[in-house]
Amino acid sequence: MTTSTATPVLPLTTDDADALVAAARRAADEQGVRIAVTVLDAGGHLLAFRRDDRAVLIAGETSTRKAFTALQLDAPTADLVDAVRPDGLFHTLPTALDRPLLFIAGGVPLHRDGRLVGAIGIGGGAPDQDHGIALTASEDVLGG
Repeated sequence: MTTSTATPVLPLTTDDADALVAAARRAADEQGVRIAVTVLDAGGHLLAFRRDDRAVLIAGETSTRKAFTALQLDAPTADLVDAVRPDGLFHTLPTALDRPLLFIAGGVPLHRDGRLVGAIGIGGGAPDQDHGIALTASEDVLGG
């Protein structure tokens, strides 16, 4: 009989989520971008959400969908854009599921000790800006 001794990984906490939101807002402020930030835990449950007063209203919805997509596929949404184009490997995925997936840059999965613990989504800027802000927040809080 083989037994495994899996090392427990701390889940993403509300303190982590608050720190991610703060880091994302700092990065956005440096660029002059008004954003919405969504942080989900590994189960897809909302840990934090914040929309800047002057962010476009749709930023809240896009940040949440980007986070959900990054979590479900354990990949940055920026890396998935080509896969859902008409000739892409997953071209039917956006319409095949009754889930709020969004394949626009700005969603990043969050890992701790190599394990998926959640995701962050940014909406409100250009896709490259949103992606960069999400990466910066992840690196600042979780080290990458």
